[in-house]
Amino acid sequence: MPRYAQLVMGPAGSGKSTYCSTMVQHSETLNRSVQVVNLDPAAEHFDYPVMADIRELIQVDDVMEDESLRFGPNGGLVFCMEYFANNFDWLEESLGHVEDDYILFDCPGQIELYTHLPVMKQLVEQLQQWEFRVCGVFLVDSQFMVESFKFISGVMAALSAMVSLEIPQVNIMTKMDLLSPKAKKEIEKYLDPDMYSMMEDGSNTIRSKKFKKLTKAICGLIDDYSIVRFLPFDRTDEEGINIVLQHIDFSIQYGEDLEFKEPKEVEEQPANLNYDDIFQDKANS
Repeated sequence: MPRYAQLVMGPAGSGKSTYCSTMVQHSETLNRSVQVVNLDPAAEHFDYPVMADIRELIQVDDVMEDESLRFGPNGGLVFCMEYFANNFDWLEESLGHVEDDYILFDCPGQIELYTHLPVMKQLVEQLQQWEFRVCGVFLVDSQFMVESFKFISGVMAALSAMVSLEIPQVNIMTKMDLLSPKAKKEIEKYLDPDMYSMMEDGSNTIRSKKFKKLTKAICGLIDDYSIVRFLPFDRTDEEGINIVLQHIDFSIQYGEDLEFKEPKEVEEQPANLNYDDIFQDKANS
């Protein structure tokens, strides 16, 4: 039987540990067994039990304090993750060989791990060899995404992880519960965005013709090919959490007795359609 995994990624402070904690609690209400593995060697604390913690293998503080290495925080993290990649047997032993596992991997936030370093790609390939079906879950703080060009930056970060890892990926806007009602209404347009409209709205802020042309090309790529879309995540909304979990489950075909289904393409729906209705219909089908 296959095993299932979520790689929980995103910039520092995007809410990865909070997401893991919320998913564990939500899964308990569904009588589902979900485990968490901490892969951040610089983590300080988290409020959920872990089945494995990379800090038992190596810690950033120890690397930084080593006089022979003399690394700073970022260099120390890269060293830790490369050391981890050379010791996947530790992870294999920690995970065991239980069938039908469902594991959340709480990953570090440094973007270089998903762009020009091979560590996370090597992890994905190793998990697949261990018969895991892996889905990337990329988190972006919704409080950061309230302006069009910040949104484009977040989209590019998510896209870089998608291109690097080559696995199904669900992109999520976190901390929706911290937004004001006005900000929540404003951010709805970023869940199913019209990139060309965003470009026109922000065109006055770009003075350079060269960069205006580049931004237009990026927006066209994202819009024409429907590459990146986001789901809202409010940790206080059980129905919304369930929608996110269903979307991820569909991407990795969770459950041996479930037929493969693809979530409906959001871009095919009218812009004013209620997203809750889309996923509720799927849940009831």
